Amino acid sequence: MLNATNLPIVKMGDSDNVQIGEWVLAVGYPLSLQSTVTAGIVSAKGRQIGILGDPQQQQRGFGNGGEELPINTGIESFIQTDAVINKGNSGGALVNARGELIGINSAIASPTGVYAGYGFAIPINLAKKILDDFKEFGSVKRGFIGVTFTEINEALRIDKGIEDINGLYVQNTVKGGAAEAAGL
Repeated sequence: MLNATNLPIVKMGDSDNVQIGEWVLAVGYPLSLQSTVTAGIVSAKGRQIGILGDPQQQQRGFGNGGEELPINTGIESFIQTDAVINKGNSGGALVNARGELIGINSAIASPTGVYAGYGFAIPINLAKKILDDFKEFGSVKRGFIGVTFTEINEALRIDKGIEDINGLYVQNTVKGGAAEAAGL
């Protein structure tokens, strides 16, 4: 336990305002090294990397036809950076050029288990929402529409005769869910 007062704290940034191409620093203790700072840029936002596709992260629901549906309740919306992140950086800070905390280093995409060009951080706005929910409710609260969906891609657009390539295609509604009640 640390017995100290008046310690400095990092200023919280707004991860919604992060721009692709913006310079960032990744701070952590990778590979059993003492404090390390690496620089890079934000190369993507809202990145899904499939680490929450685990069946343990899914709830079960029932479609309107009575069929059982897996419903993934995990949210993946990472900030992707080329700042070097390795094992041991998880939980470390991703800060912008103003020194504001914009993310929490969380994952890497690597065939070898060490840095291979892609690091991922949880956006600080998402982390703040989770923290606030735990403080207020003791658990995370999220709205649940009650649909299963597929992102619209070119093949689905052609197959279903959809004119716009942007958005989601609702495959099914969950029995008793908000989408069913709204008539989707």
